[in-house]
Amino acid sequence: MSSETVAETLPRHADLVEERLVRWYFLAAISYMLISMLGGILMALQLIHWNPLTSWEIFSAGRWRMVHTNAIAYGFLANAFLGTLHWVVPRLTLQKVASVKLSYFIFAAWQLIVLGTAAGIIIGPTLQDQEWIASLARNWHMEMSLGAQGLEWGETPFWVDPIALLGLALVAINFLTPIAKAKGPMYVTLWYYMAAFVWTFLTYAMGNFLPQYALTGTSAGAVGGLFIHDLVGLFVTPLGWGLMYYIVPIILQKPIWSHGLSLVGFWGLAFFYPLQGIHHFLYTPIPMFLQYGAIISTIAVEFVVATVVINFMGTLWGDGRKVVTNLPIRWFYTGMIFYFITCFQCALQVTLTFQKLIHFTDWVVGHAHLVMFGVFSMWIFGTMTFLFPRLLGREWYSRKLCEIHFWCSAVGVFIMFLDLGLAGVFQGFYWSSLQPWDVSVDGSQPFWITRLFAGLTMFVGFLCFLYNLHMTYRGEQRASSTAAVPATA
Repeated sequence: MSSETVAETLPRHADLVEERLVRWYFLAAISYMLISMLGGILMALQLIHWNPLTSWEIFSAGRWRMVHTNAIAYGFLANAFLGTLHWVVPRLTLQKVASVKLSYFIFAAWQLIVLGTAAGIIIGPTLQDQEWIASLARNWHMEMSLGAQGLEWGETPFWVDPIALLGLALVAINFLTPIAKAKGPMYVTLWYYMAAFVWTFLTYAMGNFLPQYALTGTSAGAVGGLFIHDLVGLFVTPLGWGLMYYIVPIILQKPIWSHGLSLVGFWGLAFFYPLQGIHHFLYTPIPMFLQYGAIISTIAVEFVVATVVINFMGTLWGDGRKVVTNLPIRWFYTGMIFYFITCFQCALQVTLTFQKLIHFTDWVVGHAHLVMFGVFSMWIFGTMTFLFPRLLGREWYSRKLCEIHFWCSAVGVFIMFLDLGLAGVFQGFYWSSLQPWDVSVDGSQPFWITRLFAGLTMFVGFLCFLYNLHMTYRGEQRASSTAAVPATA
């Protein structure tokens, strides 16, 4: 059978992918990124006493720190990944999602969940609400709050959690259905996606229900540590790597270097990552065998990541010039190098010797920003750079603005990473020398000022991206393709 005959038997792209929904998810993600970056700038101004809104309690740093992190995790990353899932899964399986109507419902419901979380964090409970909740909690022997829960990355109000969990279940059903219908060998991207649907549901349930209703003390701390780390490793990481494995070979027009090595990376992630979370709570009353296990598994993940990096470098071999000429590839490979750096850094910082110096310092903050923005956000921006011309039927308005966005993002986040890493070392030595707390705060000011301008650099790049996208929307539209889905699309 000729390739033309095979192409004629394949379903059309327009019959598989709901492009309008992909655009909506991307635009929602971009909106939350804007909110998150504004919140980050507000907190950076607060630290160096430049915040002009100190008299407004609703803009307090305590509230907006939680908005900053939740808008990234559940607003930007979740929406962007849901958008890419609606593009990737139908094209890989040649099957539509279980229900397009369900997809639109999930989109609307998820925005309400994210906005409800933000409202619960910013507004918080009134005095009457607090009295009612306290009475209900006494009757049920539980601790509940209308506002944020006291758990990092799990500050969603208790009334949002069941709705969010239901939404995650619906997402899994909507995408696992076409995967189950797919015929032939299963590509590694779908391995990562299937795992992410299961892991994310279990991770969210574990982190938001067990410490809230069932566990206390060190047990709640151990589960909280697992949650805040597994949210990155079992929700964001499999969706991010799955996306890389899909788009990079398409752009390079060649298969992934080693499918076997890609499965080594997948199973290594599945085995080692769930054990790491307790490394957030070293030198605590949590049993030492659990702390040692978290240290060993964290170091092991660096070797797992090395296999993935080798695989993608092997795929790029012979086409290195495309890192210069192809913007999406540059986004992806820069993020991949940052990922290797963060994992190598993590393997060092989880040792008990290193923890004595950097525990609770800005070193950890720099590490978190490099992995969340320098890796996953950059992969998403690379995906948007690649897909928006296809979604809009027109080329980017300005290649120069795309370049500015990349360089401001990459340079800004790397400067922030280095700056906060140095700040953490200085803070650690201040504290270990038993100097007054104020000395460490004063000594951190130059680093915090540098962090502010690094963040502003990233924000300028993002504004260029927004303007470029706006002008691209206004451009003339090409005729949309109705061809069958080719293997390289």
